[in-house]
Amino acid sequence: MVEIVKSGGWLMAPIILCAIIAMGIILERFWTLQQKRVIPEDLTSKVWGWVKKNQLDQKQIQTLHQGSPLGQILAAGLINRDRDRQVLKESVEDTGRHVVHELERYLETLGTIAAISPLLGLLGTVIGMVKVFTAITTHGVGNPTALAGGIAEALITTAAGLTVAIPALIGYRYYRSRVDALVVNMEKEAIKLVEALQRRREQVVE
Repeated sequence: MVEIVKSGGWLMAPIILCAIIAMGIILERFWTLQQKRVIPEDLTSKVWGWVKKNQLDQKQIQTLHQGSPLGQILAAGLINRDRDRQVLKESVEDTGRHVVHELERYLETLGTIAAISPLLGLLGTVIGMVKVFTAITTHGVGNPTALAGGIAEALITTAAGLTVAIPALIGYRYYRSRVDALVVNMEKEAIKLVEALQRRREQVVE
């Protein structure tokens, strides 16, 4: 394996670095974007139960905020539960934008790796072919050993670039879709709480 990496030339270093970063992002996002971590089961129902029983205090809201991304959104709504509907809605939407930004963290980096890895491989191919033609100019076509180094570099870097790019692209597309699905579900939960808080406020006013 070490000999193969060496045969690929200096461009193998950035390709390997891209592979390490991509793998780290894929594993980190796999852990972070789990359904139970982003949208804990029955969280909205539990929060509404606290509201109806008047069991909410600042400490409980803070704990909710720190517990999960959905908890952050619901906490923003609870903090403004006695305000006008527009203020309540805007606070939830504003917090939601921050939460979505956190869910999408590192995904652009993963997408960039998926895009540049094959280009690095292609650059390695070009450099390898340049070495081949240089060897032909110097030694002629009768010396296969002189041509082997350039050909090996061209093939190895191309294969390495594609090996990194394919799983990185799959991970990028999958986690993009995953985030979109989670955002839709969080929006549904947030709307449920906002509507419930608004109805409760109207009943109190009446």
